[in-house]
Amino acid sequence: MPPPPLDPSDPVRDAALPPTSGEKPTLPREVIVLVAAAFLVAVGYGLIAPVLPAYASGFGVSNAAVSVIISAFAFARLIFSPFAGKLLARLAERPLYLAGLLIVAASSIAIAYSPGYSGLLIARSAGGIGSAMFTISGLALLVRVTPAPLRGRASAMYASGFLIGGISGPLIGGLLAGWSIKAPFISYGVLLVIAAAVVQVSLRHIPNPVRNTDIVQVDLRETLRLPAFQAALSSNFAVGWSVFGIRMALIPLFVVQVLDAGEAMAGWALTVFAIGNAAVLTFVGRWVDQVGRKTPMILGLVVSAASLGLIGISGQVWELLALCLVGGIGSGLITPAQQAVVADVMGGRPGGSVLAVYQMTGDIGAVVGPVVAGLLVDASGFGVALGVGAAVVLATVPLWFRSPETLPKSAG
Repeated sequence: MPPPPLDPSDPVRDAALPPTSGEKPTLPREVIVLVAAAFLVAVGYGLIAPVLPAYASGFGVSNAAVSVIISAFAFARLIFSPFAGKLLARLAERPLYLAGLLIVAASSIAIAYSPGYSGLLIARSAGGIGSAMFTISGLALLVRVTPAPLRGRASAMYASGFLIGGISGPLIGGLLAGWSIKAPFISYGVLLVIAAAVVQVSLRHIPNPVRNTDIVQVDLRETLRLPAFQAALSSNFAVGWSVFGIRMALIPLFVVQVLDAGEAMAGWALTVFAIGNAAVLTFVGRWVDQVGRKTPMILGLVVSAASLGLIGISGQVWELLALCLVGGIGSGLITPAQQAVVADVMGGRPGGSVLAVYQMTGDIGAVVGPVVAGLLVDASGFGVALGVGAAVVLATVPLWFRSPETLPKSAG
């Protein structure tokens, strides 16, 4: 079927169209702004990543209860994602993005002054609601402004913004925690306010697509029938379980409890993962746009699963750091290809419901993964918990083998 009509008054309307013959497409300025905002968000998130498990443990709770704190953020995102998709259809991307950033900022500061475990759980959950808002709206805006031949590179740059911030964030967070355990959470809130200001000033010129009745939304039911989207949903679930769930919940505890290396080394482990991720993103982004999406996805899933499973049997700090580096490389192979597939099936059109479902699969994994892993650690140890996470990742590989390539032939 022919593509739906685009808004003729929208300065980014050509994002969904291929470049004319002889033209070399360039990344829109809006992508650079989104990358800058992502960097600020990631620095702040990295500040709290290495200290949040220890901060929660300070309330005298079990490992499973600590994992619940990690999962609460994703659980709130999961529950609120459908509403965020509907809000996106009513408010457009930028207002929803700004509101989400400010909600997470307020929740982070509330965590710093939480009187107990219950207060920490409520504040962390509120942050998940804000995260659902700015994650869906940010990805929707990235899809809308990026030309098809550049989707891999735009996704790689967007992920790089998060990861470059993530490289410095955990290390700084560990140092701040040595001064005050509350300092990383307060700093996170301040950085999110700065990110909101950057977006407000730099993207205020973008028109509101929901006011144009000529633009056709992506149909969710038709999209769910596509094997490529089904594969993306499955791998997003696995990534949520392993990369954003187990890695954040168990690796810091593994460093402290098994390797007895301290909280600062936990920050280094997360930093090394981010370094491996960022090191391959630029190369993978171009590979995804020139060759295709499937091969990087399959390779990334296999590498991620292998590194995660081997961490559970590592006995030295250097082994852990090496495996974190390999795991980061695997994740760097996955991110640009997976997001490019989602953008391909959307075709540059608005689709809050499609993006909400995509995000929800990752959040389900991030909710279930840490809870199951925490229970497995208490019952059988870290090796079993990490091995199960690796198996979940490997289980998605067959779906990608049967999925067709979504890279447009003209783009490749």
